[in-house]
Amino acid sequence: MAERPIEFGIQTGPQHVTYPELLAVWHHVEREGFDHAWTFDHFIPIFSNPLGPCFEGWTTLTALMAQVPRLRAGTLVTGNSYRHPALLANMAATLDIVSGGRLEMGIGAGWWEMEYRAYGYDFPRVADRIRALEESVQIMKSLWVEPRTNFAGKHYTITDALCEPKPVQSPHIPIWIGGAGPKLTLGVVARHADGWNTFLMPREDYQLLLGALERHCDKAGRDPANIRRSLACSLVIDADSAKLDEKLAAIARQRNATPDQVRQRTLVGTPDDVAAQVLGLAEQGVDHIILSVRAPYPLDDLSLFAREVIPRVRKAGP
Repeated sequence: MAERPIEFGIQTGPQHVTYPELLAVWHHVEREGFDHAWTFDHFIPIFSNPLGPCFEGWTTLTALMAQVPRLRAGTLVTGNSYRHPALLANMAATLDIVSGGRLEMGIGAGWWEMEYRAYGYDFPRVADRIRALEESVQIMKSLWVEPRTNFAGKHYTITDALCEPKPVQSPHIPIWIGGAGPKLTLGVVARHADGWNTFLMPREDYQLLLGALERHCDKAGRDPANIRRSLACSLVIDADSAKLDEKLAAIARQRNATPDQVRQRTLVGTPDDVAAQVLGLAEQGVDHIILSVRAPYPLDDLSLFAREVIPRVRKAGP
């Protein structure tokens, strides 16, 4: 079982949507008692029609946090290659101050080659992208804590760099690293992250990744229990079990996938079923569940989850 109470959030990919629709779903989950909400970091819609609209993640996040006063929030996850880490550190520090210390810093190595090529970003091999990610995290942490930062790495060099004013949160803004690579990515998580995010997957696959994370933590001299763990997943829920297949098929159409592909990364069932699934994840040490939703947003399903699933999970919590 997770050693801390499970928190619940949503990730609203800001694609094929209007800003008022985005704001409405964030207000909705805030009223329903969710803990956090996230945008994503893409410039072109993913897993859908790439010709549709897609808001830039950090600008959208800033606007939403200014208008939604309670939720903790972040970008799940920022593509490291899209912004220099010194710029990103200053952006994050500013937003943490403006939001009253509610920012969660999600970041990953980047993955969508088509997007990189379209915008003229270099797309090095994955090992180099992950090593650049590690340098970025070190730079951001230093800028948030130290009066001046000097760093000379393979990918980034900064000299006597300032980041003022500092973030509200101490010792620094929480850093979530996203990814599932057992050799490199989880090593960066073990050495530098406050939290690790990946997608819902079969139990045995997740157990293998947990074992890899523990080995990296052992090498780094770190207690793996100090790293928070979040899973992003879709949601198919209904009090009437006869409607579940229809809802699953709708999400599959929305994401250009088959129902079987969607089911692998989805909580599916009645409120009782979904609560049992979440409690099973908590037994594996998961302490954050993030429901990935796309427009048109399923407000009724989110309400059902908030009113029927969250209380049951918290009542049975650690």
